[in-house]
Amino acid sequence: MSGRQDIARIGGAEVQQTLVARAMVERGFRVRFVSRDHGQADGIDHGGVQVFKMCGPDDGLPGLRFIHPRWTSLIGALRRAAADVYYQRAAGVETGQVAMWCRANGRAFVFAAAVDDDCTPSLPLLRGDLRAKWLYRYGLNRAHRVIGQTRTQISLLRESFGIEATLIRSCSADPLEGEPAKRQRSVDNSAVILWVGRLAEQKRPDRLLDLAEACPTLKFEVVGAANANSRYAQEVQSRGQRLPNVAMRGWVPHESMGDYYSRAALLVCTSDSEGYPNTFMEAWARGLPTVSTVDPDGVVATNGLGAIGPDVASLAGGVRRLLENGCEWQACSQRARRFFLDHHTVTACADAYERLLSELPLGRCPARGVAPKPTVQT
Repeated sequence: MSGRQDIARIGGAEVQQTLVARAMVERGFRVRFVSRDHGQADGIDHGGVQVFKMCGPDDGLPGLRFIHPRWTSLIGALRRAAADVYYQRAAGVETGQVAMWCRANGRAFVFAAAVDDDCTPSLPLLRGDLRAKWLYRYGLNRAHRVIGQTRTQISLLRESFGIEATLIRSCSADPLEGEPAKRQRSVDNSAVILWVGRLAEQKRPDRLLDLAEACPTLKFEVVGAANANSRYAQEVQSRGQRLPNVAMRGWVPHESMGDYYSRAALLVCTSDSEGYPNTFMEAWARGLPTVSTVDPDGVVATNGLGAIGPDVASLAGGVRRLLENGCEWQACSQRARRFFLDHHTVTACADAYERLLSELPLGRCPARGVAPKPTVQT
């Protein structure tokens, strides 16, 4: 929201919350965020969204900072936000912490799953952190509403936790709205294959480099950086820089990603696990087919939005088939654009959130046109 380019940890969950927040402000809701301290003023306003801060990412003494200042500053920020509905996305200790505060203060709490792993009993993204797993399960089971992005997540939450979640599909801004000339796309021998994500093992950028080696005549662009300076990320970065057909672009601000999508012919995803990637919607909005190892709810295969394969050989086959057949690529591109318009606009997503807010307890979710109470996202 701020437009700052010095905060590298911006992922799909942050993008989704920003899109929904702006849409809800336009509908008359007062929206407030709770964020880490990145040097901003407390209570600063960004386009109608007020941001309250807790402590910084590295504040406090190891072994003690879980309680103070992390938990204590979170409580302070939640109190200052003074909302009626508190919304938190992605499994973590915050799920339980926010749920506890809402329970103690009579406020509604909504949790939204970010990835499929948030919906499975093993909670692999929380690894061996028993405290985080306990707090997450506590919050999940005390949320007034739980949101899943896909039917797969809805089923997993039901089977794993006995929770009947609400399906709200993720969204993306429409970069082509009002600009019909940009909707005419084509593909040729100079095509670029785009990969976007964190340089993390879950995202498997090493698999993308394997694909580049298997397709030496094609050009690949890798956009993204590591959240932590891990050995894995260093190896991926070094290997990518050695490949002549790979350009390692590093971290790129979200608002600058349009240029990369615009010059690409395909988006490739190599992850082991995903929720509903923002990159898919951002690609489809531009008529960009997807070649991927993951297929949320089977929408890529069912709707002809690209190609799906579990390994490098099948990914390479999908890439070649689409790039070598201009008619097939064009038909796939048109289907991708149509699917985005039918399922993933910000308007459709905001409609779903407004319906959910109207159903929450305490009578604090007013209808449109009535002076509303604020909604908080953390």
